[in-house]
Amino acid sequence: MKVLIDTNVILDWIMVREPNAANAKQIMGQCLFGKVEGYVSAHSVSDIFYILRKDFSVEKRKDLLRLLCGGMCVVPEDKDMILEVLGRDEWKDLEDGLQMQCAKEAGVDYVVTQNLKDFRKSKIEAVSEEHFCEILKNGVL
Repeated sequence: MKVLIDTNVILDWIMVREPNAANAKQIMGQCLFGKVEGYVSAHSVSDIFYILRKDFSVEKRKDLLRLLCGGMCVVPEDKDMILEVLGRDEWKDLEDGLQMQCAKEAGVDYVVTQNLKDFRKSKIEAVSEEHFCEILKNGVL
């Protein structure tokens, strides 16, 4: 199974944000240890580095991102992907649109996110952390 992990799920895992920390830990463990083929968009990596600046030193953030990039596939973004998102009326948010372009590019089965409402028009099914953990529990791999 291939999944794109949205930035908010990774932040739930790193920052142990409740109420989603346990589910995020399970999902990231599955991705980082190869049970699930996990993908992350390139822009998520830079967003995470920036968002964590108040809570973690530069070296700690680099270490976290090395772990993330070492265990997951990073989907690169290019000019054509950005222009595709900018040209589509259904994507009002550039970041969400780029997540979906990356998911499409990677050919994933799901996008795991806490922002389900932002992915209603997605061609790839978006599921919450809780729902994806249920999928994992039911052995749909």
